[in-house]
Amino acid sequence: MKSIKLQRTESLLKEIVGIALSQLNDTRLSSLNVVDVQCSKGKHNAQVFLSADYDEKEQREILQQLKKANGIIKEYCLEETGWFRCPDFKFIFDNTLEQQNKLESIFQQIKSENDDRQ
Repeated sequence: MKSIKLQRTESLLKEIVGIALSQLNDTRLSSLNVVDVQCSKGKHNAQVFLSADYDEKEQREILQQLKKANGIIKEYCLEETGWFRCPDFKFIFDNTLEQQNKLESIFQQIKSENDDRQ
């Protein structure tokens, strides 16, 4: 079970990282949606989950750009929070919604096949 303090930190980072991304000059980066943030090792590391609205090639390119913009994002977070240290960000595309939609379509197919048999 996560502590309330850690959950608050994750929620704050989710909001601030989203704002930081929206202020970048690269239109692909500024249009990214932060789905979730999970901190580990206190708040030394943070996995930032992004919506997976892009194909694999675009995702790789975006991740490379995010590595380059990491310093700017960290600086923005430090300014907004007043923290002494900002977590190290690891950006990940979250495809769980996509997988869930695939599962739902599979269940719909199974249901329709069962309905046709009856």
